[in-house]
Amino acid sequence: QVQLVESGGGLVQAGGSLRLSCVASAPTLSDFSDDAMGWFRQAPGKDREFVAVVSGTGGFAHYANAVKGRFAISRDNAKNTVYLQMNSLKPEDTAVYYCAINNIVDPRPTNYDYWGQGTQVTVSS
Repeated sequence: QVQLVESGGGLVQAGGSLRLSCVASAPTLSDFSDDAMGWFRQAPGKDREFVAVVSGTGGFAHYANAVKGRFAISRDNAKNTVYLQMNSLKPEDTAVYYCAINNIVDPRPTNYDYWGQGTQVTVSS
């Protein structure tokens, strides 16, 4: 079973930056280079929404319109880690951020197989 652990969340002022990290591990799998890794977020009372996804090699990335130009996703397969650099943060970015993996690039959260526990990001006005 794949385990995902997010970190890097916290409280920041509007306009500030955070970098989230997610480390993947599995008892019998150490190479995640064939798997897409994505970031999603969920605010209280809201559905979980897509934020960004990166292909297995890191050569392709796709972003939600709400974060284009502000967020950047990347990965380091040697460390089985995916990152989300968040700049110019807005109060509406406040949510629990989750990482997930899937066998293909896909913005639909229901298609992802494994999820982390999430990390809280709070952006104050």
